[in-house]
Amino acid sequence: MSKARTYKTFTREFKLEAVRMMDEEERPAAEIARELGIRRNQLYKWKEQLSKKGDEAFTRTAGRPKKEEQSDLSRLRQENARLKEENEILKKAAAYFARELK
Repeated sequence: MSKARTYKTFTREFKLEAVRMMDEEERPAAEIARELGIRRNQLYKWKEQLSKKGDEAFTRTAGRPKKEEQSDLSRLRQENARLKEENEILKKAAAYFARELK
């Protein structure tokens, strides 16, 4: 059985501070990233998001659904699959009995 991959989540303040450090300090991004325990590319992504979205950056409006929402979504998908299967069975049964009535 495979393990679900866990992702680290960072607060908006952490991301803003990381980008500020990258902009204001004279150290390489790789060194700052190592110090913060993140990948260097992540710093560049956060910087790009901040430059594109400004104050709207790092707000949770997009991305993967939270666990509660994800469990609801998976439950609804399972229910939908079950209902589709039941519907197919009923269609076949109706067709079978319709043939016998002729």
